[in-house]
Amino acid sequence: MSVYKTKDFSRFARKAALRDQELLEAAAAVASGGWDADLGGGVFKQRIARAGAGKSGGFRTIVLFKVGSHSFFVHGFAKNEKPNVTPRELKALKALADIFLGLDAAALAKASAAGEISKVDDHGENDQG
Repeated sequence: MSVYKTKDFSRFARKAALRDQELLEAAAAVASGGWDADLGGGVFKQRIARAGAGKSGGFRTIVLFKVGSHSFFVHGFAKNEKPNVTPRELKALKALADIFLGLDAAALAKASAAGEISKVDDHGENDQG
């Protein structure tokens, strides 16, 4: 299983100083059933701690995941920005999950080459350490 982030999420992660290693840990937690919230349709909310603080005041990330497939970080926000995704956002996220979780290897390569997604690894572009 590979872990990806969208171009928009990459921008959020850079501003929030989230390291790729933190994203990999969050994706592993979701894959092992340790998610914070199952929003349905392959959409999961996973908290990531803010540097020097705990998860409760940290960041909320939205991960698209299906067993046997890849994980995609598609949305992130700080708890102080908003408490949760809206029903309208959730509907859009579920539609996005249908698309992303159905991508085959060729489509993943094409999206990556176009810069729409990038693979998360422990040497990622926003890794701080």
